[in-house]
Amino acid sequence: MANLTPKENYMRLTRGECPEYVPIYTMMQIPGMPPVAASMFSPSILGAFRGPQGGIDPWGVKYVTSESTNNGAIPEPNNFILDDITRWRDVLKKPDYSHVDWEALAKKDLEMSGIDPTQTALVLNAQAGVFQELVAFMGFTEGLCAMYEEPEEVKAMFDFITDVYLETQNAFMDYYKPDIYYILDDSATQKNPFISLDMFREFLMPYYKKMAKPAIDRGIPIQFHNCGRCEDFLDDMVNDLGVRIWDPAQTMNDLAAIKKKYGNKLAMVGGWDFKVPDSWPEVDEEWVRSTVRHSIDTLAPGGGYAFSGAVLGEAGDETTMKVNGWVADEAEKYGRQFYK
Repeated sequence: MANLTPKENYMRLTRGECPEYVPIYTMMQIPGMPPVAASMFSPSILGAFRGPQGGIDPWGVKYVTSESTNNGAIPEPNNFILDDITRWRDVLKKPDYSHVDWEALAKKDLEMSGIDPTQTALVLNAQAGVFQELVAFMGFTEGLCAMYEEPEEVKAMFDFITDVYLETQNAFMDYYKPDIYYILDDSATQKNPFISLDMFREFLMPYYKKMAKPAIDRGIPIQFHNCGRCEDFLDDMVNDLGVRIWDPAQTMNDLAAIKKKYGNKLAMVGGWDFKVPDSWPEVDEEWVRSTVRHSIDTLAPGGGYAFSGAVLGEAGDETTMKVNGWVADEAEKYGRQFYK
């Protein structure tokens, strides 16, 4: 019988300790469902636009959703607020948070979240990373070109954005009391990063350090989200930024080699590979369950791993929900006994 709560078990990863059972990370707590190990959480004053209806973010970017993406919010295509990086000072306006009663807001947000802080680690996602903001403002083509053509303007804009973030960070830390600080910045594709390692160090790392400082000063561990083949950046993330957990650790990275290199110094969350079969929507249940066991068998020995995986499909799709039910059930059952 496991004695640790899901939260306690997950927090072992931040200390380089082997968990009692394989933690399961699902990014968010669903009200009415059993407690999850860790839940990504954004203060409502910043994150309302990420909801199922979309909306406008604090910078003026319109986000839209669709059932085909299971209501995931993305910047509205071809509706960019910035077409010339040298004009960012005219376009970006500093949000005014001087009126916010942070104590009351935090209490309300946490009550509505459905998160039980005794059972679930609160992973505070206070903002998107600067690379994602650049792309949200300008799109990938213009944003990447701006980094090459007007590097000093890009850095000046990143300084402005980060300084605005930092004005709220102390309030977030003190009133929301997160267990983990979350940096989210997708800077890689399935095959390669969008930018070189040198550009990562020049353009992104200085701002990650500034954003993370309030958490580091309080001893709050850092979890970094970066999709795609981003293993080129791991040395900097671990050794220079102090990242303890990385998600979603997708399988286009050499996860076995990464685990061998870092051991439990870097915990990986994810590592599940699912290729939609040609027979879809007919799917073999035992095959699905075997893929879950394979991920755990490969990455969980000795600790430094939490399972995370789900099929992304259209909202309400019955086959997707059925497959995800098998995945969750197998991860729970197999992971519970793995270290026994």
